[in-house]
Amino acid sequence: MKTFRRIVTLALLTSLAPGARAAGQPLQIDPAKTGPPISRFIYGQFIEHLGHCIYGGLWAEMLQDRKFGYAITDNYNPWATKEDPSWNSGPFRYLNASPWRVVGPPGTATTPATVTMDTNLPFTGAQSPVVHLSTNGMSRAEENKLWLDMARKSSGIFTPGPGPVGISQDELALVKGKTYTGRVVLRGDAGAAPVIVQIRQDDGTVLTESVKKLSLAFETYPLQFKATSNSTNATFSILSEGKGSFVIGAVSLMPADNLNGWRSDTVALLKQLDAPVYRWPGGNFVSGYNWRDGLGDRDRRPPRANPAWTGMEPNDVGIDEFMQLMRMIGAEPYISVNTGLGTVQQAADEVEYFNGAATTPMGKLRAANGHPQPYQVRYWAVGNEMFGTWQLGYMTIDKYILKHNSVAAAVWKVDPSIQLVGVGDIGTRTGMGIWSEVMLRNCATNMNLISEHYYVKEQTNLLSHIEQLAQAIHRVALAHRQYLHDIPGLAARNIRVVMDEWNYWYGPYLYGELGVQYHFKDALGIAEGLHEYFRNSDIFFMANYAQTVNVIGAIKTSPTAAAFDTTALPLLLYRHHFGSIPILLPPRDGPLDISAAWTADKKAITVAMVNPENNDRTLLIDWSGITFNNRAQRWLIHNPDPQSFNEPGKPPAVAIVQSQVSTDGKELTAPGLSVVLYRLDLR
Repeated sequence: MKTFRRIVTLALLTSLAPGARAAGQPLQIDPAKTGPPISRFIYGQFIEHLGHCIYGGLWAEMLQDRKFGYAITDNYNPWATKEDPSWNSGPFRYLNASPWRVVGPPGTATTPATVTMDTNLPFTGAQSPVVHLSTNGMSRAEENKLWLDMARKSSGIFTPGPGPVGISQDELALVKGKTYTGRVVLRGDAGAAPVIVQIRQDDGTVLTESVKKLSLAFETYPLQFKATSNSTNATFSILSEGKGSFVIGAVSLMPADNLNGWRSDTVALLKQLDAPVYRWPGGNFVSGYNWRDGLGDRDRRPPRANPAWTGMEPNDVGIDEFMQLMRMIGAEPYISVNTGLGTVQQAADEVEYFNGAATTPMGKLRAANGHPQPYQVRYWAVGNEMFGTWQLGYMTIDKYILKHNSVAAAVWKVDPSIQLVGVGDIGTRTGMGIWSEVMLRNCATNMNLISEHYYVKEQTNLLSHIEQLAQAIHRVALAHRQYLHDIPGLAARNIRVVMDEWNYWYGPYLYGELGVQYHFKDALGIAEGLHEYFRNSDIFFMANYAQTVNVIGAIKTSPTAAAFDTTALPLLLYRHHFGSIPILLPPRDGPLDISAAWTADKKAITVAMVNPENNDRTLLIDWSGITFNNRAQRWLIHNPDPQSFNEPGKPPAVAIVQSQVSTDGKELTAPGLSVVLYRLDLR
């Protein structure tokens, strides 16, 4: 993901709207004139280990830093704030220290802290918290009883000692009647038991589980709670009144209706969205990511500082979890390998883990992790945005050409059937020329496709705001058409474009890092962007909306709810109802953006219109002798307020409304500020 500003020139407006019809004249459409089929991969998505995209959005884990990547100290100050001026984010909060609060007395010059971190024999990662219960040979409960007895026999000058001690975490959200399951990994002195794991709900009631026996080796104990009230700030605690000490290796809590660890409400929306392909795991993240960190027992995977963004990466979601999600929602994976700080051998080993037979070294490792059959992943990105100085492992184009070609040779040796996507960018000038052109001149024999990324910001003029994504896509198409013409042999190789990051990016981060709120005007722009992909179906093979959940996402979540943001609606609508064989139309006539396509079975034609103006528009069409039934299906996305938006847990302000309308296809209407799609069945 880029962290710099992209400017779309106004000159592109003229290329999208070169002429106008005389007033009242019908649009001449010849349905026999068609372009190459629209790739289904145009409706792809992208998820990255960033902000609340996976953790806090897709993944069901409720506890933060559950494997203690941050040291727990008496100085409880977990949250920091920062701004992203490039994207006008305003201040946003992120985790910068341990979210676990010490329950018990702090350490002093003469007394040890209640909680210290064991770095000698941690359960995973660099450290595990040790809870110290007593220093005088008595348990906390015995101390309290003694002090209370002394207080009764005296004038009450003695105060009770501390109660149960341990650690706690706030800000848990619970739904009344819902069950939550989890586990805690503990070892400790026999006298430290029982260890009490509890949730204090907002109304003060406490849900409790008890671990009655501890051993000197780490063991995992199951947890289950049923909420008796709604909470937005419940507290989860691990406590004891015993004596000695105990160590917490890891802890987890999820809603019991999770799907192999994934949030059931978010997965339900992914299934509705029905995106055919998902790019993973990054993004900038991938250039510092070691894929081996995400393998094996999730509780044993080490937490790491996110290499590219804020916060801690728990590594709970790795290759096998991602592939489970893809199978659950019926999507195809598109994997990025680390060509930043990663090595050629690491990339080759990763391909072997995904696709190698169980007899290969990495295939054996995959089988040992419970997945004997190869995943057979077809699409692979050779790196991410290596043209950018912000990218971990950035190198100049002359050096990156060598690395790309080396990685391609190594991974094709492992699996010669995979399709490789090279890193492109038409907006970056190098000493050897434009980055994309240099890559195509020097690496074309070592790639099947080439990527481009495009983000746009908010424009004060509504029409300019809506049109800028389509303009950017058009610009990319023009550049690659020129490369096909100028570079010898390139046209024969048919290296098409993968726009594997594209979206609006602006405004306050309300849903965590990069968690912007979208408005209806952005949905109109996404629809126009889709139209531009359709018009250039010979150039674009894949597009991956960035990103899927919360992080500039088409889906937004709260801790207890998930909802489609406005930008999801055109993606969903066109994916399910727009045709796949584009019909060539005359040049665009003014602000109304029109696209048409045959259905695959040639039994119907779909016509979509984006009306970015406040006034209703009526489109007259001459179909060159084609006739339709007098009843048509219509889908409408409409709101008179371009600033309207959807929020999780609330009724949507913007939705898709389906209806049946009377029309023979010669006169189609588009309300002001709308996306409207008609299906016209042939008579």
